[in-house]
Amino acid sequence: MKADPTHQLALLDVAELDRRAAQLRHQRSHLPEVAEISTLEAERTELTDQVRDARIVVDDLTVEQAKADREVEQVKARRERDRTRMDAGQITNPKDLERMQHELVSLERRISTLEDAELEVMERLEEAQQVLDGLGIRADDIDARLAELVAARDEKRAAIDGSLDEVASARGPATEDIPDDLMALYERLREQKGIGASLLRARQCGGCNMTLDASELSRIRSAPADEVIRCEECQRILVRTDESGL
Repeated sequence: MKADPTHQLALLDVAELDRRAAQLRHQRSHLPEVAEISTLEAERTELTDQVRDARIVVDDLTVEQAKADREVEQVKARRERDRTRMDAGQITNPKDLERMQHELVSLERRISTLEDAELEVMERLEEAQQVLDGLGIRADDIDARLAELVAARDEKRAAIDGSLDEVASARGPATEDIPDDLMALYERLREQKGIGASLLRARQCGGCNMTLDASELSRIRSAPADEVIRCEECQRILVRTDESGL
């Protein structure tokens, strides 16, 4: 392929814009906030499951405590009724009085047993509530941090997008005078390599950094100025300038 040297040189401006755009896109997708957001979102999802399970435990223990409270109150109410009857002298039969006294002793033991069970449930409920509260605090902390990170990420992305828009706006004018066939070759190489053209500087390809051997340099040196040279290693267009070392 033949192309005016000035048009070949213009490819370097286009390539620099494409390199800048690639850097910006890489920067956009590798913001430090993105990795931390991903980590925290995974932790938040796991935490949501833990909160759900902890809440089930609290709810179950709350029901269990309410049941224990009712049982204690029911037995205490029965004890109070018996005491009231005895204190009021309603039990006159000695056998009935003795039986009721034994029953009161049994009720006292029953109340003690139930209160111990009630206390155990209360302690378990308190511990479960503390776990749930701790998970809630951690969830709130993660949500707050995520909000900060998302805001920072979006702000940086917006700035990068603005820079990408500037590069895109500059690329059009940079390609206007380049012939279609040369531009088509460059675009095809850009799709394959990321960058379609590079400077030959100090006998080294600026695309793959390979140093050209003597025979290749001799071939390039003898080639007409309007011949489009390709790197043997990476196949990019090699643009010759005074820096090429030919």
